[in-house]
Amino acid sequence: MHWPTSLPLLCSTILPFVTGSLALPKARSNKHYAIMDNDWYTAGFVPYLIALDGGVDVLGLASDTANSWQPQVALHAVATLEAGNLSCIPVYPGATWPLINTPERFQAWETIHGKLPWEGAFAPENKTLEAQGNDPTSGNPNRIVKEAFKEGYPKGKPDNSTSAANFMVEMVHKYPGQVSIYSAGSLTNIALAVRMDPQFASLAKDLVIMGGYVDLNMLEATGSIMLADYQSDINLMIDPEASKIALTADFPEITIAGNVANQVFPTKEFVEEVASVKNPYSELFSKYYDLSFPFWDETAAALMVDPSLATNQTSVYLDVDTSYGSPNYGNIHVYQKALAPGGIRQVNYVFEVDADKLKNRVKHALQYPKTCADLKK
Repeated sequence: MHWPTSLPLLCSTILPFVTGSLALPKARSNKHYAIMDNDWYTAGFVPYLIALDGGVDVLGLASDTANSWQPQVALHAVATLEAGNLSCIPVYPGATWPLINTPERFQAWETIHGKLPWEGAFAPENKTLEAQGNDPTSGNPNRIVKEAFKEGYPKGKPDNSTSAANFMVEMVHKYPGQVSIYSAGSLTNIALAVRMDPQFASLAKDLVIMGGYVDLNMLEATGSIMLADYQSDINLMIDPEASKIALTADFPEITIAGNVANQVFPTKEFVEEVASVKNPYSELFSKYYDLSFPFWDETAAALMVDPSLATNQTSVYLDVDTSYGSPNYGNIHVYQKALAPGGIRQVNYVFEVDADKLKNRVKHALQYPKTCADLKK
């Protein structure tokens, strides 16, 4: 799906993407590893299936607070891995709380600057919705809502031997230049890793995130509530301070799947085609994937696996607004080099992907998912 009200403004300033300044460090082998950090949910398994299907060795999953609280999403990660015989992939719990933000602080900001159509984990607590199978928001962040585990409540637990941030640091030192850090939720764990170890970011292969929308304010104001919902940059807004730390760190390359993540939608026909090959993941996808929303997290995962999926991209300097008094708190602002302030860095901003190739990656990953038996070969 294209956004005619916003993309001309962006495309008028597109420059050729320059790769020279973002060259990756020379890896010791061609092996591609990834740590995938997300606010996992019942149908949230597609990104790691895409990675595995693309030959990426997923070292572990990390959980974060974004759409729901971290303890709940960590159990979703364990449960969805169990559903497809992938429990050999560990799940490491991340930070439950953002660096500064809280539901109360977030809702106070909304009182001044206006409500978001999607508030993620910071939406007011709603016991009625939870009883109907929704993940928890606000309230006690450690409570678990079992009704939300439509994939089945997990038998196992996350690996509490270390934290998500510490695991990331350990792995980039073990495999320097070979580990992609994927984030489709808040950037809290990544910011903590950056602050824990000054070498962390530079030792990674790259950072690929879902989030970071640009120039969509008029679309939010003149479109439907659902259209405004698509532009809710909750992954960054849950923890703006962490977003700034992560997106200004010295990763060899940062790829932003922002506006482009709204481009490709599933259809009923697509879901039926996926379901024609029966396995636990294709069945869960056909039952629980919401056709109202685009392939958000899947787009970022596919770009991590195959950067050539991007058909339109540019190199820009990017900053995150961390002024609590700003209506753009938690949103990004982009610059050309000559006008950029100090302390920010160049990123790869993707505008458009090959929709057919993306859908084919999603379909193949779901129809022929890897299992632990495959990964041990």
